[in-house]
Amino acid sequence: MILFEVEDLQGEKRTIEIPEGINLNLMEVLKASDYPIAATCGGLALCATCHLEVVKGFDELPAFTEPELDMIDTLPNATSTSRLACQIKLSEQLNGASFKLMESNEG
Repeated sequence: MILFEVEDLQGEKRTIEIPEGINLNLMEVLKASDYPIAATCGGLALCATCHLEVVKGFDELPAFTEPELDMIDTLPNATSTSRLACQIKLSEQLNGASFKLMESNEG
């Protein structure tokens, strides 16, 4: 099993547990777990409505994609550990990680 922690916009933290070997990205898991992620671009790194901050485990995550870096560069609230959940494939690299949802710039 893969376990990671997610802090929502109200500061509430919850541990998410998912089986290994499923072919989803972090955005899809967060949406399925009822987090308020619009994902208006469908996971193409074009909208940043799945923007999150990696609180723990940043160096363990897969490398940035160019579209992800380009989108993060446009965000006024980006941090040095910002990522787009749609660009993070589920893997055991997420085990023990901690994420904080960020305000969407949508609308």
